Amino acid sequence: MVDQARARRLAKRITQIVAAALEHEVKDPRLKMVTITDTRVTGDLREATVYYTVIGETVDADPDSAGAAAALASATGVLRSLVGAGTGIRHTPSLAFVPDVVPDEARRMEELLARTRESDAEVARLAAGARPAGDPDPYRAPRERDEADDT
Repeated sequence: MVDQARARRLAKRITQIVAAALEHEVKDPRLKMVTITDTRVTGDLREATVYYTVIGETVDADPDSAGAAAALASATGVLRSLVGAGTGIRHTPSLAFVPDVVPDEARRMEELLARTRESDAEVARLAAGARPAGDPDPYRAPRERDEADDT
């Protein structure tokens, strides 16, 4: 039987342990700008997927994602040992590190929204001075009847 509440609590605890270990225990300089964003644990508590992002040192600098992935792969054993000691459960889950795509997707969505706002402003600017292409009143008025039409 799967206890989802227990899996969520364990995932939250693993997130805290791994984040603290990356900050204080693991001394790899490639992990300096790594942030743990989320952890998901399977229902049987045997596997944990840890999501991370790599922040660039400056706004213009691209983060070293490949270096961070290699550093996390080499530190997996140490981090799993720390998770086992910190959680105290019988079977320590195996750790898999996956880059988190949510910040990149959020950035892409913000760019799309900015482009949409710009195009909406352009359309509003063009519509401000626009006039109808045809007659001012495009609907035909009913024809008035003449006496000649009656005969």
